[in-house]
Amino acid sequence: MDLYGNQIDKLVEEFSSLPGIGHKSAQRLAFHIINMPKDKVKELTNAIEDARNNVHYCKECNTFTDGELCPVCADKKRDHSIIMVVENPRDMAAYERTGKFDGVYHVLHGTISPMLGVGPEDIKLRELMVRLAGDIKEVIIATNKNLEGDATATYISKLVKPTGIKVSRIASGVPVGGNLEYIDEVTLLRALDGRIDM
Repeated sequence: MDLYGNQIDKLVEEFSSLPGIGHKSAQRLAFHIINMPKDKVKELTNAIEDARNNVHYCKECNTFTDGELCPVCADKKRDHSIIMVVENPRDMAAYERTGKFDGVYHVLHGTISPMLGVGPEDIKLRELMVRLAGDIKEVIIATNKNLEGDATATYISKLVKPTGIKVSRIASGVPVGGNLEYIDEVTLLRALDGRIDM
């Protein structure tokens, strides 16, 4: 049923297409934007356009940034010899919220999943191997504790071990099937502190 007209319905439909946004949330967002002052709507649309046009992968770790390097990779005080491998930028942000990890990251942008047709060449593994040619002491694998995350961790371990670099995996403080981005900081810290050699 058409309650509000095409413009509002289209706006609700666009919000509904975003991950984690249901129809009711999309309606709330649409009505909020319609009631916003026009200058604030313009600022919002400019911010969206600017982010879409100017954000790209960090040339070092592959997270999103608007500079050549992300702030973590550009930070000289961090230990660049320890790389934590995560599935996506949200997982990186989850560990950064702990404030306790002082190494750097490598963002895979996915996991190996043969059932979904995602192989090692479809994620940022080649880029990780290039980084390992530098002065690296340890690779901490922090993929999710599920079938795909475990398969990816095992694959990375088999790639890295022949280089002589220490490989470890976050400990079991992270529940099986749990996504890192939703896990509290204390649990993430325990998983990092209790990491095991692979």
